[in-house]
Amino acid sequence: MADNRNNSGGGRSNRRDNRDNRGRNNRGDQHESDLKEKMVALNRVSKVTKGGRTFTFAAIVVVGDGKGKVGHGMGKARDISEAIQKATDVARKSMIKIPLYKGTIPHEQLGKYGAGKVLLKPASEGTGVIAGGAMRAVLDIAGVHNVLAKSQGSSNPHNVIKATIDALQKLRSPQLIAKQRGISMEKLFEG
Repeated sequence: MADNRNNSGGGRSNRRDNRDNRGRNNRGDQHESDLKEKMVALNRVSKVTKGGRTFTFAAIVVVGDGKGKVGHGMGKARDISEAIQKATDVARKSMIKIPLYKGTIPHEQLGKYGAGKVLLKPASEGTGVIAGGAMRAVLDIAGVHNVLAKSQGSSNPHNVIKATIDALQKLRSPQLIAKQRGISMEKLFEG
């Protein structure tokens, strides 16, 4: 007696083939080449078992387009390249849009995550990105060219990145502030 389960088209093998395409469309593919990636931290973790040590890697990656979109992600795997790829995929899915004004941020903002605190201040043209470590990576990739930043509290790159993203998410565009106050853009900047 012949088994027709494999030829019916409804078996598990066909479902597995389509698993990678679930819920996705091709609209974002053309823009993915515009994205820049930067690895912020790579950590080797060792787990001691009765058979010896098992090494795994944890990578933190920041992804952005340099025009106000930025995202971060963390990936863990036994292989470095796989950990980086996982982190990059997570970062692309978690991208946010931030308001930029003349190459800087529109206003001063404080961001927090856990024990990490970050203070971001707008800076005049020609100042550059004055920030340390993980903050610099996020701001560069996001397309902020002039900013003053200070990290207070935790120096853990994961906490600093999440605090920086928190501060960037809280930013409001000058147009939105003027609209909320019911005044013109000129009056907003001239007082």
